[in-house]
Amino acid sequence: MRVLLDTNALLWINQGTLAPPSVAALKDSASIHVSAASIWEVEIKAANGKLKIDGDLIQAVHEAGFKPLAITLEHSRAAGRLPLHHRDPFDRMLIAQAAIEKLTIATADRQFESYQVPLIGVARA
Repeated sequence: MRVLLDTNALLWINQGTLAPPSVAALKDSASIHVSAASIWEVEIKAANGKLKIDGDLIQAVHEAGFKPLAITLEHSRAAGRLPLHHRDPFDRMLIAQAAIEKLTIATADRQFESYQVPLIGVARA
């Protein structure tokens, strides 16, 4: 299984606070991907003072062996065309990327269930 981390899952992994059952669920993944949208979202929230990040998240992604996923024109079009079940533009991008790239999203966000993408539920410890 190829997995795309939702931003919260990425942050929890980076902080070491992902619940053990969630860690186990991801352990058997063939590959784990991180979207450029997640880094963008984190940086915006950090700049606004809504989120504090210790260290370099991009470096952490590389050190963990996660695969970066760029945003393409096709991803952008698909995100814009999604039904408005979820209004967060970053999450909409992740959903579009997962659909196009045939990835399973690791998320705690129940709103993702409204879309036709495979999900792995994750939780914070």
